[in-house]
Amino acid sequence: MNEHVAEPMEKRSSWSASVWPWFSARLHALRRGWLRVGLPAKLLFLTAVFVMLAEILIFLPSIANYRISWLNDRLTAAHVASLAAEAVPSRTVPPALRNELTRTALVRAVAIRRGGARRLILPPVTELNIDEHFDLRQQSDLTLGEDLSLRLSQIRDAIAIYFASDDRVIRVIGPLGPRYDDVIEIVLPEEPLRRAMVAYGMNIVYLSIIISLLTAAIVYFAISWLLVRPMMRISRNMLHFGENPEDTSRIITPSGRADEIGTAERELAHMQRQLTHLLTQKNRLAQLGLAVSKISHDLRNMLANAQLISDRLTTIPDPTVQQFAPKLIASLDRAINFCNSSLRFGRAEEAEPRRELMRLKPLLEEVAEGFGLPREKVAWTMEMEDQLLVDADHEHLFRVLSNLTRNAVQAIESRGDGTPGEIRVRAWRERRKIFIEMTDDGPGIPDHIRPNLFRAFQASTRKEGSGLGLAIASELVAAHGGKLELVDTGTPLGATFLIELPDRSVR
Repeated sequence: MNEHVAEPMEKRSSWSASVWPWFSARLHALRRGWLRVGLPAKLLFLTAVFVMLAEILIFLPSIANYRISWLNDRLTAAHVASLAAEAVPSRTVPPALRNELTRTALVRAVAIRRGGARRLILPPVTELNIDEHFDLRQQSDLTLGEDLSLRLSQIRDAIAIYFASDDRVIRVIGPLGPRYDDVIEIVLPEEPLRRAMVAYGMNIVYLSIIISLLTAAIVYFAISWLLVRPMMRISRNMLHFGENPEDTSRIITPSGRADEIGTAERELAHMQRQLTHLLTQKNRLAQLGLAVSKISHDLRNMLANAQLISDRLTTIPDPTVQQFAPKLIASLDRAINFCNSSLRFGRAEEAEPRRELMRLKPLLEEVAEGFGLPREKVAWTMEMEDQLLVDADHEHLFRVLSNLTRNAVQAIESRGDGTPGEIRVRAWRERRKIFIEMTDDGPGIPDHIRPNLFRAFQASTRKEGSGLGLAIASELVAAHGGKLELVDTGTPLGATFLIELPDRSVR
């Protein structure tokens, strides 16, 4: 016997071992798929599901009430038929009349019970086998639990009709008067009731589907407009800002809402500004920290030279004073300029760009006039449309172009051959971006400087230079959401810098 018992248990264990991994894998795949679905799709799905659940909760009591109403209609029709039968003078209902009355009332037999006496008004044609009995008389003084139990039983009976056999015959008892014992009894086939309930149920299902879809759509669009779209905007901005936290144009612009979404937008914008400020400060402080040794060493050398020259001035005649005084002044000027450049770069941050649409050509002409370029030494040429507009901060862009121009002039002067040089500026618009290209015919950028070209104190080609011009220019361009880069022309001579500036709408 133990062997016979062990065999089914072994089969159940084997079945469980084979089914559970399959079920677990499907559940895991469903969970992964749900996590990959976007928030709008989840919202639409959950809204439809919840509305359908609500419709199901409405559907069950509805079909139960419809069943009760349909049976009550049959009781009423049977009562009318019994009154017609009792009106026959002989109290003997002819077969033709009985068949007509039962067909009209959709019943097979009708009986009335009064005062404990039961009388068969419309007898059945053949003997009937009754499968189920239902009492529709309303009981008084029911407690809350009893009433709930009665309604649940009615729902259960209504659902059972959908799964019952087609040839069932039921007996229904209903009230005939105020007295509880005065009743009317009918015997009828259950198939007409099932057909009526199926038709009624399908109507409710179709209506529920339409209502659920409409409700889901309304709720989805309402919640999407109020919550999902602002949250997606915040998430997209966070991803966009994370790509370049130093770009102030990527900071979110609060919508001005007074609810929690508006508070989140304002706090996010404040946090992004602080982060941008801290990153800028951190980068500058890091660069200054790396340059402290160079600054102190260079200042020590410059001041030492100035001290030696000043000491010589006290011991030499006037002609020597006249000879060394310019050198002393020049050395001190270099030290002062170096300190001023370092201190300016060491400020915490630049002001945020105040962008405006302006013509580029007049700005470039202003830069050239500010340097007072001698036409016989440096030729200044521009290739661009007269009406070309650029979306940028006037002061920031002027500083960028001035730094690039200063580097170009210094590169041309460093050749020392006395031949005239040329600075060529080209500008054009392409795909909602402005490109500004500045080229000089100087000696070019040495290969060992190119990797650190835009790092402060590390990119100067001159002994007296600080290397801050290109670093500041790159930072100002980055604040506009653009970039400054050295273009590789394939030749060792000359340098070409390219500025890329997007419009404000390009984010």
